[in-house]
Amino acid sequence: MIKNDITLLKRGTEEILPEDDFDKKVKESEEKQKPLIIKAGFDPTAPDIHLGHTVLIRKMKHFQQMGHTVVFLIGDFTGMIGDPTGKSETRKKLSREEVLENAETYKKQVFKILDPDKTIIEFNSKWCSKMDFANVLELTSHYNVARMLERDDFSKRYKTGKSISIIEFMYPLVQGYDSVMLKADVELGGTDQKFNLLVGRDLQKEYGCSQQSIMTVPLLVGLDGVQKMSKSLGNYIGIDEKPADIFGKVMSISDDLMFTYFNLVTDVPYEDIDDIKMKMQDGAVHPRDVKVRLAKDICAQFYDEAVADEAEQQFNTIFVKKDVPDDIEKYKIENDILEEGKIWIIKLLVIAGLAKSNGEARRLIQGGGVYLDGETILDADFELVLPSSSIIKVGKRRFIKIVC
Repeated sequence: MIKNDITLLKRGTEEILPEDDFDKKVKESEEKQKPLIIKAGFDPTAPDIHLGHTVLIRKMKHFQQMGHTVVFLIGDFTGMIGDPTGKSETRKKLSREEVLENAETYKKQVFKILDPDKTIIEFNSKWCSKMDFANVLELTSHYNVARMLERDDFSKRYKTGKSISIIEFMYPLVQGYDSVMLKADVELGGTDQKFNLLVGRDLQKEYGCSQQSIMTVPLLVGLDGVQKMSKSLGNYIGIDEKPADIFGKVMSISDDLMFTYFNLVTDVPYEDIDDIKMKMQDGAVHPRDVKVRLAKDICAQFYDEAVADEAEQQFNTIFVKKDVPDDIEKYKIENDILEEGKIWIIKLLVIAGLAKSNGEARRLIQGGGVYLDGETILDADFELVLPSSSIIKVGKRRFIKIVC
């Protein structure tokens, strides 16, 4: 049964083009009880889904909950082309094996949000791999170079004399052709995908199909409060992370940023969010309590409310009560790496996985981020005498207990 909530569908979107056409489609879908085909494409260039990705996936979920057909399109074919979207150079091309391996990881994680029984998983190699050279040339005849150069990153590179290969022009064409093959009614994407989504509309018209509406969603700002969430920048929250880590990372964001997260990655009603803002400004509600609500909401989305409650308790144990968590990891130091019954703290941090290198270990110590039984270690030459049952803490959340 199709039952639309257009307010929820439009929530958190950046643009809907053309909006009147979208409104008409949504209205007719309910009147005729005919589900819309909702398309969103994902190139498996990285195997982990983070909270930034969920802004789009949650929008897919909204359509799904209202009875529409959601197609999660894995661009296994386009993933081997390389897309420069939002960058000044071509994205790294992946091998077939890398693409398929990443795609499998995506499929496992996306069902933390979408209903697996109501989600259609497609791979665009299904039709792209069957195209011969004549088909490819025919596809290119439906678009021109002038239109391609309207795309911002292509335009900038062209003006500065940076190379643009012909294969890069193929990326938006193939993505647009996906919409033709799927007969998409609506295509979703981030704001950086707007040009590609519009190409899909143009190609549908060229091939005699009904044109899709496009819906773009904002790029979620990462934990640093400055740049978009990205694993490569380290400012991300992975949806496959441990509940305590998800909770703790959400608690680390700024008070201002948390309202952006409320809007984009929760379904808390706008009127409730406005009420929370007002109460915070009046001092009736403490910002920390608001952030706890946000952290529990996000954590429960990928686990459940009981797990979210446990994550809060663990957070309070570490940061409020300043105690050590009960499930602390134990690390055994073997005798053959000791020197006269002692081990250099730098070496210990590295072999225990608390630092990636000696240099990082030194920086952690110099920054006052390494603790031994609650006391800050400031001497990078410090040596731990064994046997010991000391607890080492690095940063805010990483603990190990030494065992011999």
